Amino acid sequence: MFRRRREDSGPGPEQVEALEAVSPSAQPDQPSGLDTPTRVPGASLRGPRDREDVEDVEDIADMLDLGGLLVRGVDGMQLQLQVDESSGAVSIVHVIVGDSVLQLQPFAAPRSEGIWAEVRAEIAANVTTQGGTCEELTGPFGTELRAQVPVAQPDGRSAYQAVRFLGVDGPRWFLRGLISGAGALDPAKAATVEQIFADVVVVRGSSPMAPRTPIPMRVPPQPGGETEASGETEASGTAAARPPLEPFRRGPEITEVR
Repeated sequence: MFRRRREDSGPGPEQVEALEAVSPSAQPDQPSGLDTPTRVPGASLRGPRDREDVEDVEDIADMLDLGGLLVRGVDGMQLQLQVDESSGAVSIVHVIVGDSVLQLQPFAAPRSEGIWAEVRAEIAANVTTQGGTCEELTGPFGTELRAQVPVAQPDGRSAYQAVRFLGVDGPRWFLRGLISGAGALDPAKAATVEQIFADVVVVRGSSPMAPRTPIPMRVPPQPGGETEASGETEASGTAAARPPLEPFRRGPEITEVR
């Protein structure tokens, strides 16, 4: 099943306002420290790869084809896509597994150097400006940002949500990841979405693109070619029991439950 909404504007890799965060344990008042239990595992994962480097992967045909990204599906996974209704282009991918959410955004990058260090500094400055806190840690994909981001609660009180910003510099591309919800706090619960991030394949293409331009994505083909548009209706399955993804401004979405 799918859900569509009108999109505002596509965010760049440094924009904190575009976050989608789920944090049932968010508490009001001041942010907590970023030490235990928010430390990430020290073990490294392979990390996202370029399409040109994965010709020998036998099961690549089974991955979800989003155009600029190939994403491996897992049992119980829900996929939400922020789309532009006029063009059908996808700007943000949300992978939801249980109470953990992984946000994916691929961008073009310079041929000669990566942009994650620069983007990381911009994200940290934005979070700090909003009244949150940031800390750089070494995670399974290298340097990442652990942040406590202020959000408004329905009752008007302020709260802080824990999020993890991931970044990987590839050949002429940059992939930004954002882990929120249980996976931002519990390394064990982050394992599945971390593995999904590690398995991502970026399809940069050969067309010239200015650095930080979003790599085009699309809605994946559906079995039988069936697509159900249901307005504001939430997809069935795990989404019904999942806390609402409403702390930040959202665009239109298409939801697939696997």
